[in-house]
Formats: sequence, structure tokens, C-alpha cells
Amino acid sequence: MPPSEDRSATPEQSVLRHLIRAATAILTEAQVPSAESDAISLAEHVLGIDRLVLVMPPPLPEEFTADYAAVVERRRRREPLQHITGRAHFRHLALQVRPGVFIPRPETEVVAEHAVSAAHAVRRAGRDPLVVDLCCGAGPIAVSVASEVPGSSVLAVDAEGAAVDLTLANAAAARVRIRAMVADVRQEDLLADHEGQVDVLVANPPYIPPDAVPQQREVREHDPDLALYGGGPDGLDIPRAVIRAAARLLRPSGVFIMEHAEVQAGAVREVVSDTGGFTEVSTAEDLSGRARMVLARRR
Repeated sequence: MPPSEDRSATPEQSVLRHLIRAATAILTEAQVPSAESDAISLAEHVLGIDRLVLVMPPPLPEEFTADYAAVVERRRRREPLQHITGRAHFRHLALQVRPGVFIPRPETEVVAEHAVSAAHAVRRAGRDPLVVDLCCGAGPIAVSVASEVPGSSVLAVDAEGAAVDLTLANAAAARVRIRAMVADVRQEDLLADHEGQVDVLVANPPYIPPDAVPQQREVREHDPDLALYGGGPDGLDIPRAVIRAAARLLRPSGVFIMEHAEVQAGAVREVVSDTGGFTEVSTAEDLSGRARMVLARRR
């Protein structure tokens, strides 16, 4: 909890601490995850600052209390924090977020880390890597690679125009250049001009089975179904299409990385192996130690 009141506190400190404590209690009662962290993030958003230091708070605008109460109420109703603030933190980036586009999540940061590492390995070998990000969403992986691996050529693909537009906006905000296009990963001729040329193909596709409705309200009620449900009885129709695309597009020794659900780890490894086009097929863990991504190398 924020520090308790003391007699030496300034008026701004006392008011702000009281409001944050009250907001934390409200969000906790609404079963909002990370209630205190969200309460502080909402205060930062209303104040227009990146980091709130309670021992040195800025002057509070006259309308702060009312504005803060309004955003706390939105969060109490389980509107995603990222939709309220308009941004999501991902690795070294502050990404723009918009309703209708999948919200980047910390679990995917390890997927991006593997893509960045693979692209760096290509650079160390003396070539500028070509990296393809399928089902790019808001662009967290594509923009991470472009910003962390100078000289890389990054191509992002998504079925939704709103996602592609947001990816390009996030790339511009990060001052990196990527290419992005609207396309369905199930197209058999997707990126035909790059067949056998891609060094790293990475994806966070929709993969939820039709009967596995997300428990978290923020996901269930606000993320688009197109970005959640992977199709077919096991949710792997679109991931299978991504795997086929990877087998076609990657150059020999190219690296494939794809996120999936924890319960799908064995099934995904089997699909990748059954193509006959990959070696070193393995499962890697996310930040919480769950089996959440497949790694493989093109033969």
C-alpha cells in the first residue's frame, strides 16, 4: 500500500496518498489484478507523468479528484488499464493501444526475446536479417526486433487493417522502419516473393480453442475474437497455417518461434515435427515458467 500519512506530509502528498489508497480498495473489491499498481498507473495517467514519486508529487490540478475517480470507475468495471491509458509497456517500448486490437502482454516478451536473439545471431554472421512477424497485432514483436537489432529488415502481417495501422504507428513512434501488410496467414501464396529467404519467422497467432472462453474479463470482453480463437476443435487451425508458412518461407537454418497455450505444447511440437522441414524442435517457457512457445530450426 502507499505510505501512510505522517505529520510532515505536504497537502499534495496527503491527498494523493488518500486517493490512491481509496482507489486500491475499490479495485481490490472488484477483484482487479494488481489493484495498487493500477491505481498508481491511473494517477500517473491523469497527471500526465511517466512515473509518480509519492514523496515528491506534482501539484494536483483542481479537477484531479474528479478525473481520477472517473478512470478508477472505468477500471473497476474491468475496462483494460491499457485502453484507459492508451499504452502498454513491452520490453523497452511504450506501445500505443487501441480498442479492437489485441493488447500486448508481458508473456509475449520472451517470444520477442527469442526473435531478437535469433536476429542478432544473423547479424554476427555478417548478414542483415530478414524477420517476418505473422499475426502482428499492435506490433510488439516486430517493433522490438526493429529497434533492438539495427539493420534488420522486418515485415509484419496481420489479417486486420486496424492492427497493421497500429503496428506502423508504433514503429513510427519508436523511430524505426518496418513494412506491414494486411493478409491472411492461411493464404498458400503468402509472401511468395520471400520463399526460402526469411531468417527468423515469429508469430503470436490466435490459438484459443472454441470451448476455452478466457477467464479474465479484460480478455473475454475487450480483446477481439479474431485475435483469440485459433479455429478448429483444438484452436490450432491458424497456428498450423503459420507453421506451413514458416516451412515455406524460412531459409535453411532459419529460426521459427511461435507462441501457444500451455496445454498445446505437445500438440504443437508434433505438428512442427510432422512437416519434416524442421530440426531442434523444442518448447520454451514464458516469464512465469509455463510452456508457452515452440522453437525450431529449418532444415
